[in-house]
Amino acid sequence: MDLVTAHTEVMDHAIRAVTTTRIQSRLEATGIVVSRYGLVAVLLLIGVLKFTPEEAAGIQPLVAHSPLMSWMYGLLSVQGVSNLIGAIEIATAALMALRTLSPKASFVGSSAAVVTFVLTISFLFSTPGAAHFRHGFPVLGDAGQFLIKDLVLLGASFWTASEAYRATLG
Repeated sequence: MDLVTAHTEVMDHAIRAVTTTRIQSRLEATGIVVSRYGLVAVLLLIGVLKFTPEEAAGIQPLVAHSPLMSWMYGLLSVQGVSNLIGAIEIATAALMALRTLSPKASFVGSSAAVVTFVLTISFLFSTPGAAHFRHGFPVLGDAGQFLIKDLVLLGASFWTASEAYRATLG
């Protein structure tokens, strides 16, 4: 191999490395923005819906069977519990959306989203019929099919919390 060929191969490798790093950085930056503001949109939309009687009735069986949340019905009406949950979801979305102004507020919002989705995932285990075993394999019922997507939302919440926390460090 001559010197020109060796130099060309080294340059090609360097260019590929720089291009790969740029592509990876852009993909990651896009992923975090889409994840954060996608979560904001989801939490805002479902939060607003909690103020409707239909949504309050829809979540009632999930909350009523939850050992972590059922106590709220001793303090508030079905609509009151739904309104409280909706207000928390809207506040969580608002905090997350503040990322460019306050990474700390966004971290708090993302952490609240983690709690939100841990609670909703727990409904898979506490709601009758959400999941059951058939022939040794877990099968999701209607509620389980509705709730399983929250695993992805939980992962996105952890990711946005991590990114916002990193930004608070400087």
